[in-house]
Amino acid sequence: MTENSIVLQNLDNGLLTITMNRPERRNALNPDMTRGLVEAARRAAEDHEVRAVLIKGAGGTFCVGGDVKSMAEGRAPLPFEAKLTNLRRGMEVSRILHQMAKPVVAQLDGAAAGAGLSIALSCDLRVASESCKITTAFAKVGFSGDYGGTYFLTQLLGSAKARELYLTSPVLTAQEAHALGVVTKVVPDAQIDAAARELAMSLAQGPSIALGFIKRNINNAEHLSLEDCFDGEAIHHTRCGETADHKEAAKAFVEKRKPVFKGA
Repeated sequence: MTENSIVLQNLDNGLLTITMNRPERRNALNPDMTRGLVEAARRAAEDHEVRAVLIKGAGGTFCVGGDVKSMAEGRAPLPFEAKLTNLRRGMEVSRILHQMAKPVVAQLDGAAAGAGLSIALSCDLRVASESCKITTAFAKVGFSGDYGGTYFLTQLLGSAKARELYLTSPVLTAQEAHALGVVTKVVPDAQIDAAARELAMSLAQGPSIALGFIKRNINNAEHLSLEDCFDGEAIHHTRCGETADHKEAAKAFVEKRKPVFKGA
């Protein structure tokens, strides 16, 4: 399914692939792109046919962040409040991807920089090609950061490493990012499309209710007390036990076969 030419959507066997489609600008974010990303993320969260999400960029690049060239073209500046409102509205894509009860995989090739990296960090898993370059980038263009990158990187690596990566903005290789824990796995460039899709499709064919609760439990652990996390785990675990997917998994275990999950 294609919603527009800048953000493409394709639903296949429960996997919604969202493609940022400005390859001539290395998928830099502009107002149309951010609007399309928020719409696609909302669709992914709300559509019961969507069981997992893969987000990627067209033309061999994930996303280089905001369209700095466009910013520098000298257009009439918007009032502060208008700029703030527009930015905050676009940043919703990161919140939705992070909080939706469905697993999200980011396919990182070419470059993931600035807000592009922030969006990738909002996802659950990140598969990078060997030649991908990864950087926060903001300090080098006189910005402090947006799209949740400071939150996600701090949660992922701790404040000391997040400070280092934001204040000095080094360009990391995919291998360096993997060693830090920023990306989940690194694959040869020629395998990135297949590897990212295979991982995302495996999640789309998994026990969707349980995967959603796993994601919620981990998100809860970022801000709730131990007691509240225990309560959440107990509720979610009990609910999973009542699902058809759990019953299928138990039956498959006894029959020594691979379970077939239907997301119910």
